[in-house]
Amino acid sequence: MEAVAILRNNPSSPRKTRLVVDLIRGKKVETALDILKFHKKESAGKLEKLLKSAINNWEQNNGLKPEDHELYIKSAQVNAGATIKRFLPAPQGRAYRLRKRSNHVTLIVDSKVPVEFESAADSETTEA
Repeated sequence: MEAVAILRNNPSSPRKTRLVVDLIRGKKVETALDILKFHKKESAGKLEKLLKSAINNWEQNNGLKPEDHELYIKSAQVNAGATIKRFLPAPQGRAYRLRKRSNHVTLIVDSKVPVEFESAADSETTEA
């Protein structure tokens, strides 16, 4: 089963965040965490926190330890969010437009090993 974590209204431009997301897409979770921990871009810290949230969501949904299953980043998307528009004074009475961009990031984490659930009835029949 897959787990989803979404970061909304991240105050960074989508292009800057995509540069970091492209590094971790399709990688194992442990490798992606190492990449994000030591990357120098500002959005790497926010993405690291988001990835930890996705791992925790997977653990809560499945009731299993993520260390036992090979988790990987199945999908990672960066979409444009709201843009705040401002004006900056410019020479000769002009004005330059400033666009303060934001983005939405969606991470989907999944397991390569199939997740098998044990029910109480199955464990009783195997013991007898």
